[in-house]
Amino acid sequence: MYVTLKEVLTEANHLNMAIGAFNTHNLEMLPAIIEAAGKQKTPVIIQTSCGTANYVGHRNLVAVCKSMAEEYGVDVVLHLDHAKDFAEIRKAIRAGYSSVMFDGSSLPFKENILGTKQVVNFAKEYGVSVEAELGTVGGTEDGLVVSQDEVFYTDPKDAVAFVAETGIDALAVAIGTNHGQYMSKTDISFEQLEKIKEAVDIPLVIHGGTGVKDDDVKRVIELGIRKFNVGTELLVGWNRKSKECYETHKENVSNRDNVVPCLETIEAIVARKINLFKNMSE
Repeated sequence: MYVTLKEVLTEANHLNMAIGAFNTHNLEMLPAIIEAAGKQKTPVIIQTSCGTANYVGHRNLVAVCKSMAEEYGVDVVLHLDHAKDFAEIRKAIRAGYSSVMFDGSSLPFKENILGTKQVVNFAKEYGVSVEAELGTVGGTEDGLVVSQDEVFYTDPKDAVAFVAETGIDALAVAIGTNHGQYMSKTDISFEQLEKIKEAVDIPLVIHGGTGVKDDDVKRVIELGIRKFNVGTELLVGWNRKSKECYETHKENVSNRDNVVPCLETIEAIVARKINLFKNMSE
């Protein structure tokens, strides 16, 4: 079914697992992500930046997600990631997105609250879930800087007030991860995450999931992470395989011969990540 973020994270909380949130950078990636989730009978969150949404077309993305959710019998969320512009958020919601993220993490605390409340109030009219961020997660995403240079961990006391004031469905936390990190792995502050988990009763989100060590995935899930964002690993995998194919094949070969191997790469990455996020016993 085509569902909201709140619905899949509620289920994830009951099952003590995380739901993979995968950034699609073009329309071709999307079916491979959903197919991988369908094979594991696991809900999936499709994420787009504002740039990707405008490039592909919001309604095109909604239509494909709804169609494939029905075809594969899997719960699919379509989520707008790191949106700072209220106009872009309204556009996505009106087009049929089932979830949005307002990123006010670079704003002063009170401005972040006010901006988030504005989005929550509008989203509620359409039954759409809202994620917000408190603290700053460093790095870049989709080629753009998504937070300021100086990084601050999420303060548990601020998180309590923020969640109470805004009514959000999920909170992205800053605990040491970085957007765009793929050449190395990050050192997560498990102590900070534990404090946040004890302070707020709401699904928590990790951004910069590509940089998280496999061995750390289970531990952060046990500490309340319910949504795990993965974008850079997909983009790097696609670009590397695409470069290999286009350099190897003749110019007059069907473009499918260059794209299909990229889709296989995407599906393999998503399948491996979903298996980790299910948090199953050895």
